[in-house]
Amino acid sequence: MYIKPFGVELWMNEFETKCELNLAETCVDSLTIAELLEICGRNDATLSDILPLRMSYGAIEGSDRLRDAIATLYDAQGRENILVTNGTIGANSLVHQALVSHGDRVISVVPTYQQHYSIPESIGADVHLLRLREENGFLPDLDELRTMASPGTRLIAINNPNNPTGSLMGREMLQEIAVIARDAGAYVLSDEVYRGTNQQGDGMAVSMADIYEKGISTASMSKAFSLAGLRLGWIAAPREVIEQVAIHRDYNTISVSMISDHLAAMALESTPSLLARSQAITRTNLGILADWVAQEPRITWVRPKSGTTALLKYDFEMPSREFCVKLLTETGVMLTPGSALDMEGYLRIGYANNPEILQSGLTRLSEFLLKAGSGSGG
Repeated sequence: MYIKPFGVELWMNEFETKCELNLAETCVDSLTIAELLEICGRNDATLSDILPLRMSYGAIEGSDRLRDAIATLYDAQGRENILVTNGTIGANSLVHQALVSHGDRVISVVPTYQQHYSIPESIGADVHLLRLREENGFLPDLDELRTMASPGTRLIAINNPNNPTGSLMGREMLQEIAVIARDAGAYVLSDEVYRGTNQQGDGMAVSMADIYEKGISTASMSKAFSLAGLRLGWIAAPREVIEQVAIHRDYNTISVSMISDHLAAMALESTPSLLARSQAITRTNLGILADWVAQEPRITWVRPKSGTTALLKYDFEMPSREFCVKLLTETGVMLTPGSALDMEGYLRIGYANNPEILQSGLTRLSEFLLKAGSGSGG
């Protein structure tokens, strides 16, 4: 089976260990185990809870404790609607594999995480791309979606909050998408890995699984919960979807690590404290980034409303990969080129890491922009 190379992952694999200041990082500043214990109100003695764990496969669908904790993140999901996976990447892959067949009509927003159009393409689906445009605040044009979602459409894939733009669809827009999907008979897969990072209110976006009877939501411990090292995600969906996905999951997962299951459950039982930390970081750091953008004459953007990343548009002639390679080579700062996201002419920046790293990286980026801009003749 042929599948397109995964642009953003190839970029990260090539350069992530070669940079000094990583502004391509998409996770909120990662926690140590010691920090996790402190946030959860535990101490080192808590680690003794792991000692009796027998290193078997553990609960196949995920432990009851973990699935109950995940279910509390939703308004209308119970344990039976949750399936634990290896990260959101595993969740998304399983949903596409379970629901999409050769010839099925699939609609995916772009830009998004490449899984959502490259996996259906590899299966032989009839994939249609709904491009998110800057003039619309990188939100989908629902009239365009309505036209694309002809009867018999199998799946509509969205990403909310959006990677890489940070755009955010609210309840009203999601409800309209549900109406469009219902008329077409389609499932809606909503990749919600950045859920919990809204810039306003309690930080939690509305979940598609709670809005639409054929809505499927995926998420993980990686981004908002700062625990990517657990490699633990999940699917929240109607039980019949969970059962279809579980058949495919048996072939590539069996179960997740018992230690990851244990630590993720402990973390999610302290969700308010974990998200309060993440929101303090993302809201403070987005302010830093906004101040920087405001004083950079050759950079424009649509300010994110959620997530941990933003798209920066630059106004001189240089391919984005060349820009990013030169930036890294000359300054040690790593961004992600728009070309890796099917968004040439843009740069993706992650702003949820350590504030000192962000500020130092932006200072070096300003120096590079001044040099590169003057050398472009523009």
